[in-house]
Amino acid sequence: MSRTLALLTSAAVAAFAIAVATPSYAGDIVGLVTKTNTNPFFVKMKEGFEAKAKELGLTPQAYAGKFDGDNDGEVNAIEQLIAAGAKGILLVPSDSTAIVPTVEKARKAGVLVITLDTPLDPVTAADALFATDNFKAGELIGEWAKATLGDKASSAKIATLDLAPNEPSVDYLRHNGFLTGFGIPVKDPKHYAQSDSPQIVGSDDTKGSTEGGRTAMENILQKADQIDLVYAINEPAAYGGYAALKAAGRDKGVTIVAVDGGCQGVKWVKEGIIGATSQQYPLLMASDGVEAVAEYIKSGKKPVSKDTGEKLVTDHPVPGVPSINVEEGLKLCWG
Repeated sequence: MSRTLALLTSAAVAAFAIAVATPSYAGDIVGLVTKTNTNPFFVKMKEGFEAKAKELGLTPQAYAGKFDGDNDGEVNAIEQLIAAGAKGILLVPSDSTAIVPTVEKARKAGVLVITLDTPLDPVTAADALFATDNFKAGELIGEWAKATLGDKASSAKIATLDLAPNEPSVDYLRHNGFLTGFGIPVKDPKHYAQSDSPQIVGSDDTKGSTEGGRTAMENILQKADQIDLVYAINEPAAYGGYAALKAAGRDKGVTIVAVDGGCQGVKWVKEGIIGATSQQYPLLMASDGVEAVAEYIKSGKKPVSKDTGEKLVTDHPVPGVPSINVEEGLKLCWG
């Protein structure tokens, strides 16, 4: 074999080896669309998304709504990702129903759509859901609150700090899970209302923020003479509610429960501001989602929905309700 031919052969072998070693999805776009880019939950989700995408050789593109409930912003983000040729989109829907036609458009264009954290309505409108079981998360804090209050549970006056007027699925699932765990029958599994029980003395929307939680609780306090228990959609809203109660001199003896498990939220549990919270795992949602998109690009195999986990965090465990303590929660927290 001539030296020239040998060199050409070696080069061809090397090129083939590189081609084999390079994933078939290298450089393909994967998108992430979240409700906002300010909530620590979504900030951590974005970090996990970008890290895993780069690790697998995918090109990450992240978008977010301007506020929780910004469906138009999410629609525009999906449209941009379709136009860019994205192979997969990880979506946290702000409006579980209104976004469905846009999701259908993406899927018809051959884009894999996986919802994270919040299911669509219907849930089958996406290819898969990687999320906390939000009903279970709510149920855990409801069961804990009932056991903690003991004999006082049946007469406890409850305030609920919810998410948004359009009641996205994560909103009604957590709320109704809480009521179910507490032993209050839910009239409509896809809706919540103060009329579900005379024990509920006030409900208001918070947009999932501390400021929103404070305003919502201030509104409730104008009408409610007594509050014994506060359910909150997440920990920022819970802290806002606590701040309003404290400012009004009505925080003593009030039990507060929430969902999220961010590091700040777990610290509030440690400080006794929040009695218990259900912890969820956004990094796992994001990394598992990216891996599923990579597998789909490589093999065409679509993922199966999965529960990414939920654990009750409290330093005051009760019999019959599984939980981890604050020390363990701080090892698993995010943000």
